[in-house]
Amino acid sequence: MHGTVVPDLIDSRVLRGNPLGDPHVRRVPVYLPPSYGRGVKRYPVVYLLAGFTGSGEMMQNRTPWTETFAERCDRLIARRKMAESIVVMPDCFTRYGGSQYVNSTATGRYEDHVAKELVAHIDREYRTIPGPRTRAVMGKSSGGYGAMILGMHHPETFGVVCCTSGDMYFLYCYLPDFPKAQDAYRKHGSCAGFIRDWERRPKRMEMSLFPAINTLAMASCYSPNPESKLGFDLPFDEATGELRDDVWRRWLAWDPVHIVGRYARNLKKLSLLFLDSGTRDEFNLHHGMRIFSRKAKALGIRHVVEEFDDSHMNIQYRYDRSLEMATRAFRRA
Repeated sequence: MHGTVVPDLIDSRVLRGNPLGDPHVRRVPVYLPPSYGRGVKRYPVVYLLAGFTGSGEMMQNRTPWTETFAERCDRLIARRKMAESIVVMPDCFTRYGGSQYVNSTATGRYEDHVAKELVAHIDREYRTIPGPRTRAVMGKSSGGYGAMILGMHHPETFGVVCCTSGDMYFLYCYLPDFPKAQDAYRKHGSCAGFIRDWERRPKRMEMSLFPAINTLAMASCYSPNPESKLGFDLPFDEATGELRDDVWRRWLAWDPVHIVGRYARNLKKLSLLFLDSGTRDEFNLHHGMRIFSRKAKALGIRHVVEEFDDSHMNIQYRYDRSLEMATRAFRRA
């Protein structure tokens, strides 16, 4: 038995007129489980958030020796590792590669788009079981970060949170890229000059450019500034690379490790908080997960942590574990 993927088209009111001129009409694949078309049964819902430079549609791509996400769900359901569920794959891609699923004056209201607009649309158009105990949000990397932030901010909406290698402890995962980013911007005269050159390139995904691209994308999410010509503030001086403490503090105000105490009450409302990471993560996210876990434990926040022997890349197989854990939480609802 196979599920069906519906290519839903979302005309977003909150993304209309966004600062970067990105599309407000978004294609959102929705996986409907095998039995969906054979009755009136209602289903729990999983929101799968893509990582940086990703989108929901990319989850349907076939690569060598791997499954599409729909095939993954079909297999897990057939083996009773996953409850039949609706899976929604949002598109929160931006001109700079991603939104981190937060509201920003430099990018747009992507948190509102997912947590309010998209959830309301899915509950209205599909046979869901509304409520936080039957609604999960999960993802890897920036998608894992988005899952964590949405869980922190909206426990009344998402009661199940699964974060695989999510961005946290910014000191380790972002700051090491700042000198490389500053070198790239200086080479082009400024960050604005780098952006102009980068957007003219036929090949924008060169790994040598990643520190510069990732840094400007994260700045657009964590330190927006409508008064700046860029629309955001960089966390370092463009001329020297010296860290700007005031801007860096604004970044840290988005770091799960630094804000876990502020959102402890919300996190305690979750029926599941699941975190996992590879022990060889190139962005040091396993360290961030361990720090977060220790702080969460001290605050009395129930959570499950797993480590696995792998890096940050090509670990989509860990989605199996998140879907299995979410299913267990649904069954307890």
